[in-house]
Amino acid sequence: MKKVYWRPQRTSARVLVVLALASAIGLISVETFLIREVQPYYNEKMAAARLARQAFRLLKRERLKRGIYLDTEADPAQSGLIGQLISPVTTNTGHLPAKRATINPNFAAVMVHLLKRAGVGQGDVVAVGLSGSFPALNTTVVAALQTLKLKPLIVSSAGASQWGANIPAFMWPDMETLLHQNRLISFRSLSVSLGGIDDRALGLSREGKRLIEQAILRNGLTPMEVKSYMDGLMQRVGLYRDHSEGTEIKAYINVGGGTTSVGTHVGKHLFKPGLNRRMPRGANIDSVMMRFASKGLPVIHLTQIALLCQRYGLQAQPLRMPPVGEGKIFSHEVYNRYLAGGVLAGLVVLMFAFLRMDWGYRLFPARKKEDDRGRPEQMV
Repeated sequence: MKKVYWRPQRTSARVLVVLALASAIGLISVETFLIREVQPYYNEKMAAARLARQAFRLLKRERLKRGIYLDTEADPAQSGLIGQLISPVTTNTGHLPAKRATINPNFAAVMVHLLKRAGVGQGDVVAVGLSGSFPALNTTVVAALQTLKLKPLIVSSAGASQWGANIPAFMWPDMETLLHQNRLISFRSLSVSLGGIDDRALGLSREGKRLIEQAILRNGLTPMEVKSYMDGLMQRVGLYRDHSEGTEIKAYINVGGGTTSVGTHVGKHLFKPGLNRRMPRGANIDSVMMRFASKGLPVIHLTQIALLCQRYGLQAQPLRMPPVGEGKIFSHEVYNRYLAGGVLAGLVVLMFAFLRMDWGYRLFPARKKEDDRGRPEQMV
């Protein structure tokens, strides 16, 4: 039975080898000569990261000034933003690798990216829930808010989980005051809760609660007196509503796993890390995030830090303070479209010339052999 070949009858094997080599060289060239493409809002991202870096340095200097030592084993980057394993104001267990991962000023650029994707612009009002458990992440968030010139309505929790801002002499209210006094940020928290279970530090000793209350009051902030989970939830929603003064709130930002903000441990995992544009499926936990999401507002959920690091090209466990501008949140390598297009066009021209115009036969004539009658027979 006669075989049918796809290639033209007069194409020699040497022509096919040349085409294969040209294709391989083109592929290697496209894969090798990548170009670095700058991401949108590059200048704003750099400005926010620089401001966060400046804030980190200020907080570290103040910590050392207050005589609070740095635990280099827990905090190899020596950021000064990692707390203690246990203290009287520690509200819950904490994951040290997650706390270390937040020691990165470039998280401020991530916040700029997420806010821009949420459609937030200069002068817009955003609601924010900060947690004493993540002082470094809080700092990058306020740096992004300041850089984008937004109007944040912030409710914070002072208590902190392990390795957070759980040093009684240097808690998140102290840090926020320091940033404000040094004019790195122009806003303060509307109110501050005790944090922890039910937003009222259930399970803490009387001394622990007293130390948290002292931290709130010595910084001139308004303490939030919470009677129950639902009371804390309604107070937070009411603060955002009243202080927005009728202006539309454009987004909600949550840092960490604050009980009333996320809706207990179950609610924390209903929303995905990063930007959420719609209500999660199976949402039956009442929380601040759920209230905003139910109105169709974007919710930025800063949790599962390792996943966010992977997504935006940030170091997961930095052993030193990462430099500003590091990570694919600023720029990343992409294929050179012009080179790829040139390689493709060149291959098309080469194939047309060799296979349709018989250049291959002229350059690489096929060998001939004689048939049974002694006549030359074309090899294919």
